[in-house]
Amino acid sequence: MSIVRRLGLTFGLPIILLAAWWFASANSTDFFFPPLSEILTALKDEWFGPRLLADVVPSVLRLLAGYAVAVVVAVTLGVVIGTSRTVRATLEPVLEFFRAIPPPVLVPIFLLLFGIGDGMKIIVIAFGCMWPILLNTVEGVRAVDSVLSDTARTYRITGTARLRTLVLPAASPQIYAGLRQGLSVAIILMVISELFAASNGLGFAVVQAQRSFAIAETWAGMLMLGLLGFLLAMLFKLVENRQLAWYHGLRRAQRSS
Repeated sequence: MSIVRRLGLTFGLPIILLAAWWFASANSTDFFFPPLSEILTALKDEWFGPRLLADVVPSVLRLLAGYAVAVVVAVTLGVVIGTSRTVRATLEPVLEFFRAIPPPVLVPIFLLLFGIGDGMKIIVIAFGCMWPILLNTVEGVRAVDSVLSDTARTYRITGTARLRTLVLPAASPQIYAGLRQGLSVAIILMVISELFAASNGLGFAVVQAQRSFAIAETWAGMLMLGLLGFLLAMLFKLVENRQLAWYHGLRRAQRSS
């Protein structure tokens, strides 16, 4: 697929939707639905101005910190659970219990335990987005080809070498599926965690704008959240395509055969 076609498929629909929004709202006099031109002006003046360093950067740093903690904990625990039936049978009831609890419900408890600083917000993000990563890692490890496992055992490839050369590469497509889902959850929880006892951040700033009836700034904040999610998704896709190039190549070969 050519670069021009790929860019057209990626940006074509957003451009069409923005153009439709622009013309549909051009003459709007509704206080709650201002023209898109006014919203874009607020986006440029506020979110790409003073709020970029004051609110956007702290939010992104919290998101990345929480996501990194979730990745390390979930992948490590997922490999252990996926490779041991005993550990899986022991931990599964506890994990299912905590997985069923919505992370926003735990925010007041985390506030009591960890205070109102960035640590609480990072823990909320990490706790919520680790579950899709953990479950996908477990399933990916459990689905390792039995023939490959027997071959590794025959050649006495065990321990760290087996983990590095067999388990993680074989499970990596499933792990990356969980990482993609976890990133979406992390963005949502980043906003939710900033609604409680926060003094900066995207979620805090959007709520403050809404409470002060700064409608254009509120819409601009939501656009900023969308842009942030889009950019993070594109970066993740670049990393995934690079790390799983062998897998995507195999899939293409299978489809063409």
